[in-house]
Amino acid sequence: MKTINNICSIAKEKENFNSLDSYIDFCRLYSEFIADSKNYEARITSQNEHNYKFYQYKEEGFYNITRPINSNLFLSVENIEKALCFFKYILKEKEVLKNLNQDERFLLNATIYTIQQSIGCALDALPASENNTAKKINGDLFERLMLLIFKELKFQVDSCVEKISFDGFKMTYQHDLKFTIEGKTKAIGSVKTSSKDRIDKVFTDKLFYNKLKNVDIPHFAIFLNDVQRKGKEPHYGISQTFLRGHFKAYTLVMNPLDGVYYCDLRPIMQTDPKLRKEIKRLDHLICKDIWTIVQK
Repeated sequence: MKTINNICSIAKEKENFNSLDSYIDFCRLYSEFIADSKNYEARITSQNEHNYKFYQYKEEGFYNITRPINSNLFLSVENIEKALCFFKYILKEKEVLKNLNQDERFLLNATIYTIQQSIGCALDALPASENNTAKKINGDLFERLMLLIFKELKFQVDSCVEKISFDGFKMTYQHDLKFTIEGKTKAIGSVKTSSKDRIDKVFTDKLFYNKLKNVDIPHFAIFLNDVQRKGKEPHYGISQTFLRGHFKAYTLVMNPLDGVYYCDLRPIMQTDPKLRKEIKRLDHLICKDIWTIVQK
């Protein structure tokens, strides 16, 4: 059995994640590690939302505490192998993917969540001085994961940097996902682990990009979750980083996105009628919406 230092060192090197199989193999590795209580100091339950858990590593992991993990989505070691095999299979079977039942779609969403959170939790074992590095790596690897998923589905999609000239100036857009058909841009996707500090840019990018180029290209956003740890030991809980007011203002007043998708939906996204209309679970994009978005 590898130590958390071994696992963290794998997660830290982005070149270790150049295929879907490499993501899947890492998920298996972390799942096996966290399944054994001897490998960590404590498993902590959030005080305010009990489905969220934290793991505290031992001394070699600097006694660090992981990000919040939604236990309703994070697959157990008993279920992970079946889920990962199912994940690989359905990405190769487009017609099967489009016709998954609700339980299968939930499993698809949970598998992507588990794969990415395994990486994030492993990086949480880095020393505090490398916290910003860990965030950057985790974000980059989530972008790459989604890119690899859509490539597996045979979309013409890449990440790229595009420069637009305007009145003697140049504006730079970094596209996480740029979908093309016969060389023409058909859709642009933004992929972020959280909307915290990023929600404004996602909306303004669509507004200015389409205006500067005089086009009407669909823009959609993918977020992993919008929760973070709060409180002090032993009274840890979670707080929401989703800015409901900002999201509604941009949607209603400026320009709505053509889709917003989360692996880990916040309760308010399901109870608020306006948010429920605008925000869906990630499987909805993969199984249904992407096929129409790209064809617009």
